[in-house]
Amino acid sequence: MPYETAILVLFVIASVVAVAARRINLPYTIALMAVGIVLGALHLLNAPHLSRELLYDIFLPPLIFEAAIHLRGDDLRRDFWPIATLVVPGVILSTLATAAVMIPISHYLPQMHALDWAVGILFGAAVAATDPVAVVALFKKLGVPQRLRILMESESLLNDGTAIVIFTLVWAFIHGDLATPQDAVVEFFRVVGLGLLVGVIVGFLTAVAMQNLDDVMIVITLTTVAAYGSFLIAERLGVSGVMSTVAAGLVVGQRGFTNTLFPSIRLSTENFWEYIAFAMNSLIFLLMGLAIDLKMLWQLWPFVLLAYFSMLVARFIVVTGTWGVFYPTRLQFPFRWTIILGWGGLRGALSMVLALSLPDSFTYKNLIVTLVFGVVLLALFIQGLTISGILRWLGIVTPLSEIRTYEQLKTQITLLHNTMDAIDRLRKRHMISARSAQTLEDEFQKQIDEILEELQKATPDKEALLKEELIRTKRRLLMDQKNDLFELYRSGTIDYGTYEALKNEIDGQIFSLENEGA
Repeated sequence: MPYETAILVLFVIASVVAVAARRINLPYTIALMAVGIVLGALHLLNAPHLSRELLYDIFLPPLIFEAAIHLRGDDLRRDFWPIATLVVPGVILSTLATAAVMIPISHYLPQMHALDWAVGILFGAAVAATDPVAVVALFKKLGVPQRLRILMESESLLNDGTAIVIFTLVWAFIHGDLATPQDAVVEFFRVVGLGLLVGVIVGFLTAVAMQNLDDVMIVITLTTVAAYGSFLIAERLGVSGVMSTVAAGLVVGQRGFTNTLFPSIRLSTENFWEYIAFAMNSLIFLLMGLAIDLKMLWQLWPFVLLAYFSMLVARFIVVTGTWGVFYPTRLQFPFRWTIILGWGGLRGALSMVLALSLPDSFTYKNLIVTLVFGVVLLALFIQGLTISGILRWLGIVTPLSEIRTYEQLKTQITLLHNTMDAIDRLRKRHMISARSAQTLEDEFQKQIDEILEELQKATPDKEALLKEELIRTKRRLLMDQKNDLFELYRSGTIDYGTYEALKNEIDGQIFSLENEGA
């Protein structure tokens, strides 16, 4: 089957699986992986292999860019230090901890090659980056506290670059291109720093080009150029393409969209990128399933379990350590969040592609590929299918479906009452006849009565409803205070020192609210 036909078939399969997964309440990425495994085992489809070139040239830039443009600058700034701790020292520590567990084990297993530190770190780096696509989608559906979701999303977006850089540098060390570990440290900061700089420049130029545009097609084209251009330029310069695309997406999301003339342009552009992310993720998870060699996994299953265990231990060391570092500060977060951050840190396509990128001449390639594939598979199915129950067990999510239904009914009533007020204004201004106004009012009043009956039948958890209502109202009032404070500063009524001090105090109260919502 030609690859063009195979891609079309994959899209059809992805559409069917997505619809079916929604109906049975299963994360669609896990369902796609399962279907891909079945197709691969039965050899029913001759699809493209999930290679480094395919992921880097086609899939990775739009996925990273789409996630970056949706992150709000305020959210990143307020949690910058916890996110930065998880992304840089956290990924490094996770890599070393995974290697530290795997290396001694490998010396006592006769069927497994004994690993040295370099190879152990190579494996650790491959499984260090998180890819919680299924978990984040579940977070949005269940109504997980916003701050927890932002921590998870931001970390998973940024730690890809750190993991890729570590993996590349360790391979260069094994290959003899770097003489000492000190050289690797210097190269790490060069690759990451210059990658971010390239992305900021590309993002800023794109934001300037987007200024005052009124054509959505041009805006979409410019953002597409920014996504792929930032990645390709950075890669050609020998720096981190992932970090470059992250920076470009953040700048375009914060500056570019604010310069467009109409909100509809931003909405259309974001819808375009959401579709691209859905399409790319669908293909990636299907191709991941097709790429897994079940026979080899079965032969090495004890070592796969050990590898998975080592990765999980390393992950919990990192998130617990981060919690401990920030516990005495205003950036603290509840300890039960560490369980979700640890258990929700699934592994995905990036880990598999890093393993596949190793040359065939490398002695340990087949072993590392099998272990990484096994870790990804176990993480998706074990952690991905149990995270919902753990969230409820920890009490992090309330029965939000009932609350959401209740709030939707109240909102519908509010909108209908607004409509009735509008009809009354039109009648008083003699823009419609009294008879027409009465007919419309009777029609809308009937709708209000029907919704009021539904509202009486709704039985949300009163305590959870009150808690959610209080938190949302307090958050809204505090955000109003921040806006008023900024207007005072902008008008010259207060100086910058006063503005900054009071702003930090309000931010601290918002942090407390986010934790209270946990």
